[in-house]
Amino acid sequence: MTAAEWLEQFAQEIGVDAPGEEEVERILELAAEAAHSSERTAAPVACWIGARSRKPLEELIEIAGRVRRS
Repeated sequence: MTAAEWLEQFAQEIGVDAPGEEEVERILELAAEAAHSSERTAAPVACWIGARSRKPLEELIEIAGRVRRS
């Protein structure tokens, strides 16, 4: 099973739309900001926190960059 297939099935199971290819790239960018400026475990948790905030990915990536530089 590919990552895209897994994400599609997971999204379907929880009743939401799976992210598109471009959105996945932005999510991975957010995860990379967290993982490269902290411990790797920060990446999935940062994505979870970001999702809870409902802020746009662009804003979350910008905020993550500020946190990295502080």
